[in-house]
Amino acid sequence: MTYTYDASEGNRRELAPGVILRTMWGEKIMMSRVGIAANAVVPMHSHPHEQAGMVLEGEFDFTIGGETTMLKEGDYYIIPGGVEHGLVANDQPSVALDIFSPPREDYMG
Repeated sequence: MTYTYDASEGNRRELAPGVILRTMWGEKIMMSRVGIAANAVVPMHSHPHEQAGMVLEGEFDFTIGGETTMLKEGDYYIIPGGVEHGLVANDQPSVALDIFSPPREDYMG
């Protein structure tokens, strides 16, 4: 069994133009490194999975449950399942770490 992975081994998926995910998962949890290009947009959406995360680099406007907050490096967020959310990047690239429970099957393919 493998317990560690190189960053290039993550499952790559383009979530929206300029938003690239690299995902890894176990039985009950999923991590996703989210690369966000300058001025990229993740449209409002919801899913049944609980989501938590942290901004690793940069900053962006994150709307969660109708409330918009400018998040910057080091800020955290927690989104209950079923709550609508989306983001708008500013004029610099950003990176976030998303954690989902349970894992999102639609990100595993």
